[in-house]
Amino acid sequence: MHKVYIRRKRGEEPVTYDLPELEPILANTYGVITYQEQVMRIAQVLAGVSLAEADVLRKAVGKKDPELIRLELGKFIEKAVARNYDRAVITDIAAQIETFGRYGFNRSHAVAYSILSYHTAWLKTHYPADFMAAMLSSEIGDTDGVVKYINEARELGLEVLPPDVNESGYRFTVIGDRRMRFGLGAIRNVGRGAIDSIVTARKSAPFTSIFDLCSRVDLRLCNKRVFEALINCGALDGLGGHRAQNQAVLDRALQEASLQQHEVATGQGSLFGAPDPQPSEASSTNGSHNHALPNVAPWSETDRLAKEKEALGFYASGHPLDPFRTEAELFASHTVGQLGSWTPDRMTVAVVVTAIKRQVSKRSGSEFARLTVEDFSGSSEVLVFPEAWEKLADRVRPDIPVLLEGGYSKRDQGGENPTFIVEDVTRLAELRTNGRVIVAIDLTPQGPGLPLTPHVMTDVRAIADASPGSAPLEVRWSDGSDPLVRFRSSSAAVSATPSTLNDLRALLGAERVRLVRAS
Repeated sequence: MHKVYIRRKRGEEPVTYDLPELEPILANTYGVITYQEQVMRIAQVLAGVSLAEADVLRKAVGKKDPELIRLELGKFIEKAVARNYDRAVITDIAAQIETFGRYGFNRSHAVAYSILSYHTAWLKTHYPADFMAAMLSSEIGDTDGVVKYINEARELGLEVLPPDVNESGYRFTVIGDRRMRFGLGAIRNVGRGAIDSIVTARKSAPFTSIFDLCSRVDLRLCNKRVFEALINCGALDGLGGHRAQNQAVLDRALQEASLQQHEVATGQGSLFGAPDPQPSEASSTNGSHNHALPNVAPWSETDRLAKEKEALGFYASGHPLDPFRTEAELFASHTVGQLGSWTPDRMTVAVVVTAIKRQVSKRSGSEFARLTVEDFSGSSEVLVFPEAWEKLADRVRPDIPVLLEGGYSKRDQGGENPTFIVEDVTRLAELRTNGRVIVAIDLTPQGPGLPLTPHVMTDVRAIADASPGSAPLEVRWSDGSDPLVRFRSSSAAVSATPSTLNDLRALLGAERVRLVRAS
């Protein structure tokens, strides 16, 4: 109906009324039912009911109660027909009233929402970083809300920087025109008191190391869990060393800082009565060889992202799906953010499983599972019935990227936010090894990329022989006048690893080499 409203307002189609009596009621809204007061007035004029009775119809439509809507619209139709109105016309008007209920408000609400929408749209257009920082700050404590707005900020071309103890405040803050710094208030296990202590301590000088940080904040507010969360989410990355190193020295840093703060609290000075070092002096001292970070291996990409997820509720510096963006684009029909709208079609989503909740059916006694899944657009819960779970349980693991295939139950049709039912699971890493992905090479002379040499196929063959695998190699060629011809090698199949693709792209140009879905 809103499209009809817009077309009529623009003069693209004439304004019409089903009955002459509707013109004085709907003239201001171009013949389209827009406000709840109009529903009440239509019922009063056509069905001859009182405003109190008309308000019952308004409430039924506003609450979206199907049974109550049918009951009240049935009364409206019969009373209007009894007043000699054509049944077909009245039935059509009743259908318009029911449709209106999906979006209609009373007039005062509608005006208020329109002004608010205009203001926010203007701010989002002209000050996108400030606007999105405010939206993110309003969702601190709600992980799903933060994830949603971070994805939206990135779609707007804004950069969301990870948290940093030297730069982040409690809320999300704007840095320049297109950058935002993550708010410390969105980190789990880091309370307001701890954040205030960090912000106050850094006013005198930036923190230079984990030892410096521990010595200058109030350890009564910043306990070990706070520092572990800061390390895990990357808030200490700017202090030198990697996360595994900072984690390895945390106990020693806290121990030294606790002893130092205890001495200050009890009034115990140094042996010769030397004054306590100022922040700048403490910083230089904490950077000495006594506080050298140990030579330990960095966390693996999987561990690093898993710890970020634990601290923030989502992945900040990367995503387990990042290496599989191509597979997601080729094989996923929907994103997680698009789930929740019923469709009869079979669907596929590329996700990471972040939580597995095993349950037992009271009816059959069989085990089934509820999975929390996530992609770049957000998170959702999906369901695996017992029969499918028995076959798929071994293939589902936390933080492992997978392709879920399934759909919605027919009994959920017409309901709100139906649950996605998983029928099959494929690990995304397997798609490059099971023949479902092809390495396509564009050898069109006028095509993009590097100029082609006479011996280009010899060089391509050498790369293929050096990296044998299961992904078919397909050459696409045209002289510019004839249609594109595709040749699939019967003897050469490659390993579609990043290193192989990089070798081919270095030879031919990045735009000449891509992965495509096998037909």
